[in-house]
Amino acid sequence: MNYQEALDWIHGRVAFGSRPGLIRIETLLKKLGSPEKKIKTVHIGGTNGKGSTLSMVRDYLIREGFYVGSFTSPYLVTFNERISLNGVPIADDDLTDLVQRIRPIVEEMDQETSVMHMTEFEIITAMMFLYFYEQQVDVALVEVGLGGLLDCTNVIHPLVSVITTIGLDHMDILGDSIEKIAYQKAGIIKSETPVVLGNLPVDATRVIRSVAMKQHSQVFEFGQDFNVSVFQKATDNGGKFHSKNESFDFEVALEGNHQLENAAVAIMTCQLLMPQLAHSFSVEKMQASLRAVRWPGRLEKIIDHPPIYLDGAHNEPAVMRLKEVLTQQWQDKHVTILFAAIATKDIQHMMALFQTIPNVTLKVTTFDYPRAVKKVGYVEAGLREEKWVSSWQTFISSYTSGEDDYLLVTGSLYFISQVREFILEEAYNWKK
Repeated sequence: MNYQEALDWIHGRVAFGSRPGLIRIETLLKKLGSPEKKIKTVHIGGTNGKGSTLSMVRDYLIREGFYVGSFTSPYLVTFNERISLNGVPIADDDLTDLVQRIRPIVEEMDQETSVMHMTEFEIITAMMFLYFYEQQVDVALVEVGLGGLLDCTNVIHPLVSVITTIGLDHMDILGDSIEKIAYQKAGIIKSETPVVLGNLPVDATRVIRSVAMKQHSQVFEFGQDFNVSVFQKATDNGGKFHSKNESFDFEVALEGNHQLENAAVAIMTCQLLMPQLAHSFSVEKMQASLRAVRWPGRLEKIIDHPPIYLDGAHNEPAVMRLKEVLTQQWQDKHVTILFAAIATKDIQHMMALFQTIPNVTLKVTTFDYPRAVKKVGYVEAGLREEKWVSSWQTFISSYTSGEDDYLLVTGSLYFISQVREFILEEAYNWKK
């Protein structure tokens, strides 16, 4: 088996969809020697902000000299980046080797009714745990795939559990209310394990605190146990972190006030984590990490001339946070938004939010992906013909800007991934 054949086999499991539940992953991991029980972990869940928060924690731990595994999804550049060591994606040969070892076990399980049809995500998760154990990572940062309680990453007992944000998303699976979704997210809380909560709705916090109390787990809540006050600098977002024990200024290279909230969550997480790793917390290294960290596809300026940004605002809560940036930090710019989503999202409300922003012109398109919303779907959601873009590639390559104009490509992360590759790998004569 070569690398491409390994990828093809993994992707071939997509047909089994998303199947909440732990019986399949627990069976596979047991056959692999239960590697998930032999590594130290941090579990990071939430509707949005997981990847940015993880990247901040990872950069800090690397600066402290730790060997850090990280598991994220989806990918923006290469599939391998989902499983990384110190931020470096797994090598093709290592991924291929893992598939060759796991595939016979999975195909054997396919003959047993109770554990058949493992999904792509379940297989990748098992590969990740095995790889991190064999590579002897000091700590693994594990991002939840979907929800928490029944997500296949929820087989670990982490050093710290993190829930970054909670909003209405994946309601067909997680429930149709903030409270129901919060209960699913709270499923990653383990007994006597500290829990860090981001800026959550009151109803969500109430549910999560109830679950944490039953688990005898201490909760550290944004706005109560720690906070951030915001200030703006010429080039960076700035804030002051406050907690009961510490207060210090910091800057974050990632744009948007929501990234300052993510930074506060990352700081609190690192403060709780370091004593468990027999280290003390360093304010100076934390400040350096927050200034340095980058996360592709999150208000990422992908090209200067013309100025084009990418942002994976793939659900309504993320669009609301993006709206804050557009109205508060980019209010003196005219922004053309090129938007594309997948069919499980509330595209009507997402488009409506964009169209309430005075300095925004909305354009809508589709892209090559099985679940991408097609033109008819947008029309049914109220799209007017003049806002439709039939070819996003042509639109981007012919885009021109004035002095105060930006192009912001947003929506599904699968869409952002394709656009990012198009801009970086294709040669175009960009017009200024």
